[in-house]
Amino acid sequence: MVSEEQYLKRLDLTQYEGQDIYSDGDVEDDLLQLVRSEKPVEKILACDDRWAIFYHLTPMRRNLLEWYPFDRNSSLLEIGSGCGGMTGVFLDKVKMVQCVELSKRRASIAACRYHTYENLNIKVGNLNDMEFPERFEYVTLIGVLEYAGKFTKGENPYVDFLKQCKSYLKESGTLVIAIENRYGLKYWSGAVEDHTGRLFDGIEGYKDNPGVRTFGKAELEKMLHGIGFDRLEWYYPLPDYKIPEAVFSDQYLPTPADLASISPSYSSERFSFFDESAVAQGLLENDCFDFFANSFLVFCHL
Repeated sequence: MVSEEQYLKRLDLTQYEGQDIYSDGDVEDDLLQLVRSEKPVEKILACDDRWAIFYHLTPMRRNLLEWYPFDRNSSLLEIGSGCGGMTGVFLDKVKMVQCVELSKRRASIAACRYHTYENLNIKVGNLNDMEFPERFEYVTLIGVLEYAGKFTKGENPYVDFLKQCKSYLKESGTLVIAIENRYGLKYWSGAVEDHTGRLFDGIEGYKDNPGVRTFGKAELEKMLHGIGFDRLEWYYPLPDYKIPEAVFSDQYLPTPADLASISPSYSSERFSFFDESAVAQGLLENDCFDFFANSFLVFCHL
């Protein structure tokens, strides 16, 4: 059993205001107890089929970036590190990992999972209240940019947030973004929007949801070029960035065999309006795959 003393030493609570603004609910208490028990992840997942348990603990999440050749002597700022689903990859690949997480409970889960790593520090609180004396080779936004409208004030919260993230980079640094595509094929074929739970919400422009939104490739590209990222590398995780089975690129697109099944809906049932696999193959043949990819993984270079 991991003691509180063992994992709390990884947390910096100086900016924590004493209340968690968002949460998956009581399941997070269960998560903390499970990781404190040090029970093997495969045994936990075999006995507990709740979506939140699977999502936060499955090693499949590592597929998103485990292949990437991070500089081993570098430092990395993980914004919105959550329960540590991606943190382990970074700890294994770079010299120092600075996490930022708004929720103390989620940060505690991550700290407990990786309490033996000496290259980990987790600041708990609002990023806007924090200062970093150093700059980083990498800054990551894995499922974070879409929420900028909730936590960043101003007329252009998403652009302002990206500028803020850019300011944490060294001159030759890289911003890493993983985000759903508002025009992802799954949203046309019957999946509800991942953040709002509504059919066609992103496709129709998030009419009643000013605080959360995702972007199409051209929109995202325009924002990133506009704030000074000269070179963008685009990748397409399948079926999406959350639980990726494979990661493709413009240079290595999927084959028909890779598109043999529809996009899964792990947490709820979904409609299926058409044969998604057949449509995906047609999009591939017509050079439209990138527009309809369910998710983007983007490496943004200065």
